[in-house]
Amino acid sequence: MSQFEFISSSEDHPGSSSATEEEILAKAAHQALSERPRISVRLRISLVFLLCFLLTSAITVALIILISRISERQFFLETVANFHFEILQARRFEKNFFLYDANLQDALDQITKAKTILETYEAEIQSVIGNEDFEKMRSSLEQYDQQLHHLFRLRQDSSLQRSKEQEIIEKELRAAGTQILQYAADVILQERYRMHTLIHTSTLTATGSLVLLLLLMIYMASFLARQIVRPLNRLERHTQRIAAGDFSPILPARKYRDEFSNLTIAMNTMVYELKSHQEELMQSRKMAAVGTLTAGIAHELNNPLNNISLITESLLDDFDDYPENQKKKMLGDIFTQVERASGTVRNLLDFTRMEKPAFVSLNIKEVITATLKLITNEAMLNNVELELDLNDDLPLIKGNSRNLQQVFLNIFLNGIQAMPTGGKLSIHAAKTDERLIRVDVKDTGSGISAEHLDKIFDPFFTTKEVGMGTGLGLSVSYGIIEKHNGKISVQSQEGAGTIFSVFLPYTMNHTK
Repeated sequence: MSQFEFISSSEDHPGSSSATEEEILAKAAHQALSERPRISVRLRISLVFLLCFLLTSAITVALIILISRISERQFFLETVANFHFEILQARRFEKNFFLYDANLQDALDQITKAKTILETYEAEIQSVIGNEDFEKMRSSLEQYDQQLHHLFRLRQDSSLQRSKEQEIIEKELRAAGTQILQYAADVILQERYRMHTLIHTSTLTATGSLVLLLLLMIYMASFLARQIVRPLNRLERHTQRIAAGDFSPILPARKYRDEFSNLTIAMNTMVYELKSHQEELMQSRKMAAVGTLTAGIAHELNNPLNNISLITESLLDDFDDYPENQKKKMLGDIFTQVERASGTVRNLLDFTRMEKPAFVSLNIKEVITATLKLITNEAMLNNVELELDLNDDLPLIKGNSRNLQQVFLNIFLNGIQAMPTGGKLSIHAAKTDERLIRVDVKDTGSGISAEHLDKIFDPFFTTKEVGMGTGLGLSVSYGIIEKHNGKISVQSQEGAGTIFSVFLPYTMNHTK
């Protein structure tokens, strides 16, 4: 059977005219949970991690591009520095020539290397200093090269001494060399500035990326808290509510469906089943209480049956000898005993009847009195004296008579069983200042130890011997009183007896 099919099937069950309010609410909650658009938690987490991956990839690519550009600029700067170095070497050899008449060929070789560098990286240098300055730089280099070649040709004429023309060439060489060095220095300076800008940009990018990743991590933590922790906390609160006896279904809190929606549907199914089984458990506890009362009920039935048997036997033996009025009196006695036995059976049938719990106006005094009728003989057989102190002006309460009888029956039987050698069971009921009716049930039994006092309302906890009880009675009673918006407490000391106190809210100021 699929989830919540049990609700619809219960509507078609023979003898059920319509779905109960709880079934309708549970079915509505199931439809609201299952008919929403599905967006799974796994998909949302995957999307967040995909976004994180894409962002990290974009940052990584950007940093790779920046590092690559820095590497290119570094290589270009080294090349320009080599160009600058070649010019400096050429100038040094030029000075050696004018001072010592040597190394002129070396100067020409250095200028050739510088021209090669300039031609190879023409586009890069142009992008740094501009076309106009580059042309001036190349023109100065060509002029310097031409002057060196001119000087070299003059030097090959051995008869030529330091002439006026050589002085002019020397002056032009120095001017051209100085200009070329200035251009090279400008290129190096600008390229260093561009590298500094790139490095600064890389630093800002890395810092910004770190901040962005930190913000993303914070968002992811918050997102996971919203998507996982918050629904878990909500389900935990609902679980505590269900454990406290509130079996109302869990309603949707989001506009879409995810794994938590499926868990909620399963929990609603569990709650519905728990509620159904709780009614069966309450009924089984009633039957267990009847089993406990068997000896007293047997005594209650045997007395009228024995009286009927004796009167009937006397009538059969001496029917003709009895006067007419005696016969009528004896028949009246038989009728009285039959009514007495029928009343006992009727009380049992009323108590054990399986019915849907309905809350109506009740007089708590009548509920307690009806319950006491079921344990009168049990108390008498155990030498327990019953003491009643029920005020006549008790207001009405809203509740279910059968369920409240079960609560008081469990408490009464526990009190009687706590006094195996006899004692007194006192029942007192009165109003409190908090608009509550307080019913105290006190026994003079052995009491409950302090270590067990906090556990007596736990399911299956019992201090009785094996075979004497399951410990479900007080747990079921606790749940019933909570459904009546009341509470139940216990006070006890070992050797000084126990007092169970039941508090029920009243709604009216007059008795029934």
